[in-house]
Amino acid sequence: MKKIVFLTGTRADYGKLKSLMIEVEKSEGFELHIFVTGMHMLSKYGSTYIEIEKDSFNNIYKFVNTKVNLGMDITLSNTIVGFSNYISEFKPDLIVVHGDRIEALAGSIVGALNNIKVAHIEGGEISGTIDESIRHAVTKFSHLHFVANEEAKKHVIQLGEKEDEIYVIGSPDIDIMFSKKLPSLSEVKNHYGITYDEYAIFMYHPVTTELDKLVNNISEVVEALIDSKKNYIVIFPNNDEGSGTILHAYNRLENNKNFKLYPSIRFEAFLVLLKNAQFMVGNSSAGIREAGIYNIPTIDIGSRQDGRYNRHESTIIHVNEKKQELLVELSQIFQRLTSPPVFYGDGESASEFIKVLKNPKVWNGEFQKKFIPYNSQF
Repeated sequence: MKKIVFLTGTRADYGKLKSLMIEVEKSEGFELHIFVTGMHMLSKYGSTYIEIEKDSFNNIYKFVNTKVNLGMDITLSNTIVGFSNYISEFKPDLIVVHGDRIEALAGSIVGALNNIKVAHIEGGEISGTIDESIRHAVTKFSHLHFVANEEAKKHVIQLGEKEDEIYVIGSPDIDIMFSKKLPSLSEVKNHYGITYDEYAIFMYHPVTTELDKLVNNISEVVEALIDSKKNYIVIFPNNDEGSGTILHAYNRLENNKNFKLYPSIRFEAFLVLLKNAQFMVGNSSAGIREAGIYNIPTIDIGSRQDGRYNRHESTIIHVNEKKQELLVELSQIFQRLTSPPVFYGDGESASEFIKVLKNPKVWNGEFQKKFIPYNSQF
């Protein structure tokens, strides 16, 4: 039995990893373990570890690595210590991490320094903020790369990784997005107390390299949303530095009938709400990836998603954090035509993932990585 541990620190990466976890658990020869930490463990953000427990996975280990407004560097060091102690007892054969969060970086560092193979999901992508640096650092510590598309594969090759250790499997959350087991819209609305017939989804996260602008930026955005007179489902930001500033600004929305605020929404429920939304607004990657797949128009605000999409794509409108600029786009959002999204998979990521893990060469490769010069692969 190969012991595989998935490390999850946020509601977002859990949504990406869940279909892979399900496939590992039901496949012979593999034993699933889940290390739950980060935002999952914070009551302010909905204690989302409960949602993982509700999914009835076995072998869940919970670890508190942070508190609200703790610095990213301290959170990183806490996670390294906690995860290192965990794997010293558990001794997994493979560590699976996702994306560009601090917890993923910690998991990849611990794996690399302890000669445990690391699989990185959705590396090779481009975005703004410190997230991009973290994502590429995770790539350099990882041994196996499961990317969303050919463009991401080229980026990982540019980082000096071996082409035969890069696997294009699509974005794993699409497996759930296309699932026939999603709840109905009425079930979701009833559960969360949402009465709107028409609504948009708003998610805005801190840009950690622009904290000096955050008070003004979020104020401009909140004022625009209020003045637009539209209905919004607002989901709290991640717990990066600056989240407190954003939540403070949301105090203005508390008693406004046009806004419903939630620390977190279960991933499947979020997908249903997104699929039926008029549009999405904010700076979350969900506005680029998931909204695009559902052909839902997005207003992308600020620099956080720089490089993740072509700004001429008709489903995505880019604005700066300026009240009047945002109000103009909010007033004419429905005049935008939609277009097919960039390829992120066909809903078969989990089966492609497990197919790779069943290949003996994955387990027989060397732990020592070597930089592969870009030109030598072409």
